[in-house]
Amino acid sequence: MAETKRIKTALVSVFHKDGLDALLKKLHEEGVKFLSTGGTQKFIEELGYPCQAVEEVTTYPSILGGRVKTLHPKIFGGILGRRGLAEDQAQMQQYEIPEIDLVIVDLYPFEDTVASGACEADIIEKIDIGGISLIRAGAKNFKDVVIVPSKAEYEPLLDLLNRKGAQTDVEDRRWFATRAFGVSSHYDTAIHAYFENGK
Repeated sequence: MAETKRIKTALVSVFHKDGLDALLKKLHEEGVKFLSTGGTQKFIEELGYPCQAVEEVTTYPSILGGRVKTLHPKIFGGILGRRGLAEDQAQMQQYEIPEIDLVIVDLYPFEDTVASGACEADIIEKIDIGGISLIRAGAKNFKDVVIVPSKAEYEPLLDLLNRKGAQTDVEDRRWFATRAFGVSSHYDTAIHAYFENGK
């Protein structure tokens, strides 16, 4: 029997916001709570949906020119905490770590920045750290979490929500995790190629 999980809280932090509104509308209709950062939070609120700032959860602002926003135990604990493990649940309660059931994230456009002929300093800033870490964390804990690693997965998630509501089976979550590791692998391969070619 596939283990069904309900999506109650979604962390949404994306570079590309096109196509996101239909997904947010459906998630809001399903009663899903939003958690976000910076420009994405503003985008969600401008659509008329309540959204809690990541900074409220972590009690830390975005620092180092935006290099550190989501990299915090209260965020990663909320994604990586195993719902069926009493020890994890006890620690989440002890440290007031909220459960995060859905992560919608994409990565800074590294390849596009390289292709544009940008200077190396600009290219280096497009090496995503928080996003890639969120993708890997969500995919690792696919038994409990849905990970949407790029806008290519917006439509499959919307289709799933339309069919099942905010409920997913482990097979659904594993499919998204597989896509996530594909995105992660492609991204790191592109970065490696840039460094290996010395340009």
